[in-house]
Amino acid sequence: MRMLKFVMLFCLLGILFTSGHTQDLKAVETLKKKLAAAKTPGDKVYFMDNLSRVLMNVDLQQAEELGKQIILVAEESRDRELMVKAYISNGQRCSYFGGRGDYTERSIQYYEKALDIARQNKLHDWTGAAQLRLAGVYLLKLDKDKALNLANEAASVLALSENDSLKAESDNMLGKVYLARNNKTLSLRKFLQAFTQAEDINNDALIRDCYLNLSGFYSNIGDYERAIDYYTRALNKLDDLHEGNETYQRAIYMTAIGNLYGQQGKEDIALHYYEQSIALGDSLKFPTLKVPAYIGILNQFLRMDKPAKALEYFNSARGAGLKEYLSKFGFSGVLDQAYAVIYTGTGKLDSARIYFERARGYFEQNTNDGIRISFYGGWAGYFEKAGDRKEAINKYLMVKDLAEKNGLLEMLTLAAQRLDTLYAQSGDFKQSRYYNGIYYQYKDSVDKLNKEKELAQVEATDEQQRQVKLEKQQEEDERRRHNIQYMGITIGIAAFFVLLVFMGIFKVSESTIKVLGFFAFIMFFEFVILIADNKIHHYTHGEPWKVLAIKIVLIAGE
Repeated sequence: MRMLKFVMLFCLLGILFTSGHTQDLKAVETLKKKLAAAKTPGDKVYFMDNLSRVLMNVDLQQAEELGKQIILVAEESRDRELMVKAYISNGQRCSYFGGRGDYTERSIQYYEKALDIARQNKLHDWTGAAQLRLAGVYLLKLDKDKALNLANEAASVLALSENDSLKAESDNMLGKVYLARNNKTLSLRKFLQAFTQAEDINNDALIRDCYLNLSGFYSNIGDYERAIDYYTRALNKLDDLHEGNETYQRAIYMTAIGNLYGQQGKEDIALHYYEQSIALGDSLKFPTLKVPAYIGILNQFLRMDKPAKALEYFNSARGAGLKEYLSKFGFSGVLDQAYAVIYTGTGKLDSARIYFERARGYFEQNTNDGIRISFYGGWAGYFEKAGDRKEAINKYLMVKDLAEKNGLLEMLTLAAQRLDTLYAQSGDFKQSRYYNGIYYQYKDSVDKLNKEKELAQVEATDEQQRQVKLEKQQEEDERRRHNIQYMGITIGIAAFFVLLVFMGIFKVSESTIKVLGFFAFIMFFEFVILIADNKIHHYTHGEPWKVLAIKIVLIAGE
């Protein structure tokens, strides 16, 4: 019943992880004050952009109004770059609710408008930036062909750009698209390529993003140890950033690490991270920040096959906060689904049926295929438990069709496995054998896609390149350090000889001048030998008699 356990995980994560701030946070009032003091259109758009995205978790109506004002200010300025920024701002804001179809479509419309303006005015970097963001939204829609086309177009546009950060973002997006298309090797190459670029330009925020992408990659192939390693690095990288929201991001990252531990089966550690995230939200007096951790704990109880515990939690004070948020921001269908899944697990099937029926309209009309797959999977699990094999088969067939359409091989494999079992239980052994064959076919495909040896080769090559780069950097640092020392010695010897000259002007004993002169020439001679030593060994290949002969000549010259 794996699909039943993870249904909540699929549908709820991603809704809240873009959470910005809440009305209890001083950031809202601070941004409003800065906006009121802004004079130029650029400053106004900048602060309205930040404020509108913050308000997406506070007041959707206010966020909408600010979004319109951003566009108005930019349009009035007739500054084409500012106009592109304004439409991208609105596209990004709407993408925060990517789980809802209406917001996804609006996000696409805003990004397409930004792309049109950028193209018409030959703003090449902004053209690439808009294409990358559009590619990301199409990935949310599971339109992987469109996402790949846009990501490739962006890479082509940015190939001649001097903006190395955008080039790295382009590689990161291609990595995400290849991962969604089950091309794990190309995905890893692109993520590592972006990581190298981010390190080359020493961009801490970009390095942080690369850590997150690499964590997502390893999570996708089930390597949770490495996924946790990279997410922990991203968490630690927050110490080097100065974006102003690091404390809040820290709470969200803790929840994400908790999710990874939960998927790995380390329930106690997962709950520890969730509680840390909640404690941080409390210390910041930031209720919305705690919602992702509430979801994580609820999912953890479902993973652990503790639906009664999940129900108790959902009806607790923490659950009340989660339910309030979901209702307020238009996710009432997710709330119904949560009750349906929990009641299925506790055996309250009549209640579960009511909630599944209530949630059906929301998921069929206003979500993407990936979320619908999860919903139908949970509903199929309900019918299995209710003993209605016919309806369970119908729902798993819907899961299979959607997974097949979108290339989601893991979900397709799970659906085929359940269909094999259900047809066998129904006495239809022909169909059972058919889906058994599909199960092993796609299971083998999933196993092959991970290509452990090939992935290991990619990692080894990247590590080798990284080691070469590190050695070159160390050599360069050593050369620079030696040059500084040579310069210091040269200045010191010159100063010594200048001192000797001045001693000749004043009444200084001859013996003193001789002694100091002796030491000055010894220093000069040894310095010459020091400089020449490496070249001597290079030209003589270290042969002792040749080294001795050259040094005798140098001494004689002195």
